Amino acid sequence: QVQLEESGGGLVQPGGSLRLSCVISGTIFTIYAMGWYRQAPGKERDLVAAISQGGNTKYVDSVKGRFTISRDNAKSTVYLQMNSLRPEDTAVYYCSRMRTIQGDALDARGQGTLVTVSS
Repeated sequence: QVQLEESGGGLVQPGGSLRLSCVISGTIFTIYAMGWYRQAPGKERDLVAAISQGGNTKYVDSVKGRFTISRDNAKSTVYLQMNSLRPEDTAVYYCSRMRTIQGDALDARGQGTLVTVSS
């Protein structure tokens, strides 16, 4: 059974930083691309950033230059470093496996981790 466990969210002031982590178990991590998604209240879940099996990355325009996705294959973990956070980044953040960084999420929403950007 595949399990994804997101962590690292919290309350941060505008301009602050957070680092999200997602640990995957029950599968072979290295065969998948990985994505971070977010869902704000009343909105759809949208892709924020993705990283391929080989380390190529993709970002939505609104986070380019502020967010960095990375992966540690030895730890079966994908990270999202978020800098210069804005109130509009407030959402529940989820990770998911992907077949490629151009593809869709393979995993349903899990618990997620809540990021709140507010003064």
